[in-house]
Amino acid sequence: MKILVVGNGGREHALCWKLAQSQVVSKIFCAPGNGGTAQEQKTKNLNIGVNDFDALSEFANSNEIDLIVIGPDNPLADGITDYLEKSGHKVFGPTKEQAKLEWSKVHAKETMRRLSLPTANFEVFDNKEKALEYAKSNDLARVVKVDGLALGKGVMVCDSIDDVEQALSSIFDRKAFGDAGQKIIIEQKLTGEELSILCLCDGKTLKAMPACQDHKRRFDGDKGPNTGGMGAYTPVPLYDKYKKQIDEQVLAPINRALSEGTLSFKGVLFIGILVADDIPYVLEFNARFGDPETQAVLPRMKSCLAKALKACTDGTLDKVNLEWDQGASLCVVAVGKAYPESSSKGEKITVGELPDNDKVQLFHAGTIYKDNTVTTNGGRVMGMTGLGKSLSEASSNAYKALESVSFNDMDYRKDIGAKAMRSLAQ
Repeated sequence: MKILVVGNGGREHALCWKLAQSQVVSKIFCAPGNGGTAQEQKTKNLNIGVNDFDALSEFANSNEIDLIVIGPDNPLADGITDYLEKSGHKVFGPTKEQAKLEWSKVHAKETMRRLSLPTANFEVFDNKEKALEYAKSNDLARVVKVDGLALGKGVMVCDSIDDVEQALSSIFDRKAFGDAGQKIIIEQKLTGEELSILCLCDGKTLKAMPACQDHKRRFDGDKGPNTGGMGAYTPVPLYDKYKKQIDEQVLAPINRALSEGTLSFKGVLFIGILVADDIPYVLEFNARFGDPETQAVLPRMKSCLAKALKACTDGTLDKVNLEWDQGASLCVVAVGKAYPESSSKGEKITVGELPDNDKVQLFHAGTIYKDNTVTTNGGRVMGMTGLGKSLSEASSNAYKALESVSFNDMDYRKDIGAKAMRSLAQ
């Protein structure tokens, strides 16, 4: 097989790295790729942007590409799968309508309600006055979400009615989110712990990958602004504790809806869950591989990723057996000190001697490889994934290996997975 991966982040490097291990894959192209994919075996970067659908299709035609794998959310929301499939290509990724589970929070919440999934109570509004009136009459209604894609900044968790009013003013008066804020959701504020499950779907079957937990906040102790994700780990003790409920109340109804045809989806369905008062509430859906969850999950995969992704496009996922290493994996993301306010650009990255691949794997994200030199080129620069028999061993391996990586103003959280390790030690 010849595969084209669309995207340039840590997730795409992890996908190329895993696909390159497959005996059925001869060549991988990554558009546009990064400094890691530029050096990955079997892989070549292309100077084609993720939104240049014409150029991607032309390249796939002239190079007889067997499968196109879509990484990021924006091209999916813009209909990249529809466009490429109409041009005769085999694509791993949902159509624009299927990806609406991610690009419209209103549609996602209405789907959760329709499938009777446990989710926070909510109401939908298209004007400030009615939304504020609802929040004032309901003390629990303190989470404001804009409907459309907003670069991860469209959810405002409020502590008071004043906070809600400020959030509504930024959306409706100042138009801070543009068209994405034409509709909003106000929902019940839940307090608990989150986890994520990435599920492969072929349109009628759903197969869950190992549960994962990422760390969104910038600084240790979950302090500071939200980010794209500062690290992730798997397995998750919280999932093990609530596995039966999650399987019965979340995964089974989605699987049933797929098999009965009342839900249409192909690709990766990413389910964000928050456990509060012993109930696994569905927080959100994403319509693609998570980042940095993918960098934590894929190193535990023993099966052939290429065969699994192709089965999703063929509708034969039920015939694929997904096998996973029984150990643990933990990914720590390195960023510039000023992230997320600003990104690191043009700083030389030095990577020293790293341990064997069975202990660590370095995934590039915001990097460029030019003239035999890797430099920074983004907010999240790279992620070091450590592997081990236990979370503590995986953590130790990741952090030790990170000492071999350096660039100007490099920073990272020192407590990825710490809460889970504490709970396992009790």
